[in-house]
Amino acid sequence: MNRLTTSWGAFDLTRFPENPSDPLRAWDAADEYLLRYLAGTDGDPVDLSGTVVVVGDRWGAITTALAGHGPVQITDSFLGQEATRANLTRSGAGTGAARMLSTRDTPPERIDVLLVRVPKSLALLEDQLHRLAPALHPGTAVVGTGMVKEIHTSTLELFERIVGPTRTSLAVKKARLILSAPDPERDPGPSPWPLRYDLPGGIGPVSGLRVTNHAGIFCADRLDIGTRFLLANLPRRSGPEEVVDLGCGNGVVGLAAALDNPRARVTFVDESYQAVASAEETFRTHADPGGGRARFLAGDGLADVPPESVDLVLNNPPFHSHRATTDATARRMFLQARAALRPGGELRVVGNRHLGYHVTLRRIFGNCELVAGNPKFVVLRARRHAAA
Repeated sequence: MNRLTTSWGAFDLTRFPENPSDPLRAWDAADEYLLRYLAGTDGDPVDLSGTVVVVGDRWGAITTALAGHGPVQITDSFLGQEATRANLTRSGAGTGAARMLSTRDTPPERIDVLLVRVPKSLALLEDQLHRLAPALHPGTAVVGTGMVKEIHTSTLELFERIVGPTRTSLAVKKARLILSAPDPERDPGPSPWPLRYDLPGGIGPVSGLRVTNHAGIFCADRLDIGTRFLLANLPRRSGPEEVVDLGCGNGVVGLAAALDNPRARVTFVDESYQAVASAEETFRTHADPGGGRARFLAGDGLADVPPESVDLVLNNPPFHSHRATTDATARRMFLQARAALRPGGELRVVGNRHLGYHVTLRRIFGNCELVAGNPKFVVLRARRHAAA
């Protein structure tokens, strides 16, 4: 836990899930720069008396600091929401101090201050600016923030095209601000999201099917090569069983499992609301238009899945947390899978060969088998034994 000192007070902040050994802070120089700007440290303070909307606040640092102004937080991250709730509670403000929305919820009709933490995904930024632009007015203060390496010409062009005239601040501690003046006469045209495309052939039961991809999901414009390799090496199973597509993205892996085994019930789970929405639309289109064969959860992996209730977990874990490279998410997913699997149940994972997941899986499950490999990827299988 680390303490962020601002003009509104000092706050002990953590990421979610909380891990005392995690060296990564719940804020960075970009969050600090934005808060100093709002407080008027180097000029006039920003009027925060109207509707304040905070978009993409990664772990709730901005929302917690501004809790006294009743901000509306909009995020694509379930984990980010949970971190915000915990940080608001720890600060004494309580979770009721901020209105929490996901990127799938309807935004406020009027926004007087729009604060945007620039996301890793340019597509997600584009989609959110399109959704929020109708609520802006000429007096709205629009301030974006990010590290210098996160703000590119294309980032500024999006603000310019969708919001209005845009400029940037000087860099401070490798962070920068984006300042836009809303132009009500500006017509950015329709949002290009969601994006739909047809899957290639040769990948099993999902070959040639059309998938839906909402903005911000990994490889939204094509099938990523890791998922393609996993699709080519899925287990062939029959009979009633509970399957989980863990970190589902657009849901093509879980869809393949459902089409291959019509008696399977599939749970799609991801921490991204955009991903879960993509998976649900894709699945309903091809496998279960009436509902009943699947459920769709935005959450912390398998944390809410009952122990020993699952027969098969399929997983293509991320190895980034925002811009930090880490295997912490994969390890957490593997531990959750072990707890959720019935004795004899299987976790099947695809990962970059260099990540060494086989070592981690052996530590957690006591076993790991190589299903398939190529120069870049491996597909691994671990089983939960009765004594595990």
